[in-house]
Formats: sequence, C-alpha cells, structure tokens
Amino acid sequence: MINPHPAAVRLGAVSYLNSKPLIEDLEDLLPEAEIILDYPSRLSDALAAGQLDVALIPSVEYFRGSGYRIISNACVAARGPVMSVKLYCRVHPGEIRRLAMDEGSRTSAALSRVILAERYGVFPEGEPLPIESSTLTSTADAVLLIGDRAMHEPIEEFVEVMDLGQMWYKWTGLPFVFAMWVAREGADITGIERTLDESRDRGVAALHRIADEQAPLLDLSRESATTYLTQNLNYHLASAERSGLELFRQLAQQQGLLQPEAVAIHSDADLAWRV
Repeated sequence: MINPHPAAVRLGAVSYLNSKPLIEDLEDLLPEAEIILDYPSRLSDALAAGQLDVALIPSVEYFRGSGYRIISNACVAARGPVMSVKLYCRVHPGEIRRLAMDEGSRTSAALSRVILAERYGVFPEGEPLPIESSTLTSTADAVLLIGDRAMHEPIEEFVEVMDLGQMWYKWTGLPFVFAMWVAREGADITGIERTLDESRDRGVAALHRIADEQAPLLDLSRESATTYLTQNLNYHLASAERSGLELFRQLAQQQGLLQPEAVAIHSDADLAWRV
C-alpha cells in the first residue's frame, strides 16, 4: 500500500531478489525518504498517479509514461539468460492461442508478445495471472511468470520453457533492460541520482552476501542465488543496454503495445526530461 502522507521523497522499489543490489543501504543513504517495496506494476501505477516521486519501474512503462526521466544508470538488465522471466509453454510456441501473463510485470508481458509475434507469428489472446499464482492456476496454452517464483522448477511438464532474456539476446545480440529508476515530472529529486548510483555500487560489491542472505528465504540454493546475481544480471545502463531499450521500443510500437509518440532512446542525452 502507498502511504498517503508525503515524505521528503517517496521512492518505490521492487521486492524481488533481482533488485536487492539496487537498494543496498538505501534507507541509510536516504534517511528522510519514504521507501516502499512493491511489485513493478503497482509501482508504475503509483508513479503515474503522483503517489511516488521516484520508482524502479518496468522499462515499457517509461515509454508509456508522460514527463518521465531516467535518473540513474542503475538498472535491472540481462545479457543472456535471466532465470527469473520465463514463458512456460504447454504447446509449441507457434501454436499458442491463449497466454496468461503475470500481473506483477508489464515489460515481460510486452516482451513475450513481441517475441511470439516476431519470432513465431502468433498473436495470442491474453489473460491476467494473479500475483503469486503458479502455472497450475491457469489452463492457458502458455503462462508467463516473473520474479523469484520463476527461478524454481515447475511442478508440471511443459513442451518448452522459454527464458525470455536468453531468447531476446540470442535473437538481437543486445541486452534487455527489465527495469530502471524513473522520476515523474515536477518531483524534487535533488541528490537522488548519485545516491541511487551509490546504492547500486554498494549492492554490486555485496552480491555474494546478498545471495547468502536471500537464498534460504526464497528456498533457493546459495549457488543458484549467487549465479543469478553475479552472472545472469547486469546493473549498469550502458550504451548496449540503451540500444536494447531502443530496439524494444521499436518492436513494441510495431505490435501496437506503445503509442506512436513514444520517445526514442539514442544516447546519454536521453537521460533528460521527456516532453
């Protein structure tokens, strides 16, 4: 729930393992801020409604927003398999007609539609999959799961389990950016940019400790959690990541998932206020 009483800065972060390195010591670095942990989709809605000033939101929501600014080069990205974004297919991907999509994310939902359309020529009917549900909740031809749940072996058998980070990288040769820090227009974020970068830098330096702490809480082996944080994920919004973002924007736009006026990303100069 979003606290209705404003603080100096109202900041929303994702509660998944993949974002833990981005919020290392953040409460100490921003002692006056109100920090809310929630699902990516809920943070997107809160930022759009003006209930948050800054949030780690799905990348597709940056393109859908108005007056947004990317305020940090900290992000959640992958240059290959991501482990925590998977499409569980009960039929061959080219035969998918119904797609259940995890309500916790919107970027992964858009990415799954882009891949199914561009790579397999299918445009399935979508249906929501409630947050915290499993594949057993839906009878759809394919089920999209994100976050910590997608890192566990499924109970049932599938024709194919598609890691969307791996699929994107193999197809495009570019990283995929799942989430990034975004501020709404008019928010007073003085000093926040450097603080978010510093938090990320501290988190990256502590990846092994974070894995050791979080693994038992998520019923993961320490080896799996460590591999995930240190090898599957990348936390820097560099030139390759911006190129991946721009290609994703173009493809999502072609599939009608974005408005035609969605702003392109070209360089560091795009880390500025959208107009």
